Amino acid sequence: MITFYNHLHAQHQGKVEMFRGALVPCFEVPARADHVLAELQRRQLGTVQNPHTFDDSLLTSIHSPRYLNFLATAWDQWVALDPAHADKDILPSVWPTRTFRTDVEPDNFAAKVGLYSYDAGSPFTSGTWVAARAGAHCALSAAQQIIRGDRAAFALSRPPGHHAGMDFFGGYCFLNNAALAAQYLRNAGMQKVAVLDVDYHHGNGTQAIFYDRPDVFFASLHGDPRTEYPFYLGHADECGAGAGLGANLNLPLARGTDYEVWSQALETALAAISRFGADTLVVSLGMDTFEGDPISGFQLKSDDYLRMGERLAQLALPTLLVFEGGYAVDAVGRNAVNVLEAFA
Repeated sequence: MITFYNHLHAQHQGKVEMFRGALVPCFEVPARADHVLAELQRRQLGTVQNPHTFDDSLLTSIHSPRYLNFLATAWDQWVALDPAHADKDILPSVWPTRTFRTDVEPDNFAAKVGLYSYDAGSPFTSGTWVAARAGAHCALSAAQQIIRGDRAAFALSRPPGHHAGMDFFGGYCFLNNAALAAQYLRNAGMQKVAVLDVDYHHGNGTQAIFYDRPDVFFASLHGDPRTEYPFYLGHADECGAGAGLGANLNLPLARGTDYEVWSQALETALAAISRFGADTLVVSLGMDTFEGDPISGFQLKSDDYLRMGERLAQLALPTLLVFEGGYAVDAVGRNAVNVLEAFA
């Protein structure tokens, strides 16, 4: 299995995030991807390459031009306000809510940040755009490899992507790598693409992007949004809309869920993907379902990820895996590569 590694990911390194009423050191750190890379190399699991370069116009297949322009220019705008800002990350402080307008982009920078974000836990740094863009190229490179006939490919990148929507960031995510890969596969002629999200947190961005479409099936296993981030999406009654009705499956699970219960939900998702008739699978591979994760609540053990990988392989679809969350940093490499090795 070929891995496309985001060699620029460490340029995105937030200082602090808002967590439970306090500014704390970020949970989403460069060491997450570094540990996965080290474990891949230790086990000699396939080749690791830097991504190919793609034209930024491909990003508009998923994200709005206005939003992409903001991401590309936000840091320069921030520092232009005050040169001292160069030592501070951007965190939003105001947001539009119900009855507020979002069609007009404000001139005020703080208001602009709020327009394009939904939480105060996703610091925007001097290297965020560079890292996120290279991460998108990893996902697109992996999709290209699938189109060329490979059975599987892995996009190893950070920041993660599945919380990013068409025109907003949050949950540490700025560009939706899984959605970009799925759309690239569709553009290349894949008729039905399934996105399976196994991150602890619901992939609200991916769901929103494909919610009214019949050609991309989205299935997600995640913590119950009544108690777990991102809270406002991911309920079981969200089944798609319009032409996409029936092409969205949410399987929310209670905090404390172990692999026995989790794997039953996985079987439900895989059966739905088979009924959909998917010809390609994109997996948002979040490792924060691990029992030691500091911001999540499932109880999967390291050996469970071997069983997950075996089961995904049994679906017998060309499969693109995209690295998402996972914040038990010392274990994330072992757990992620367990999935990949068992799949391979």
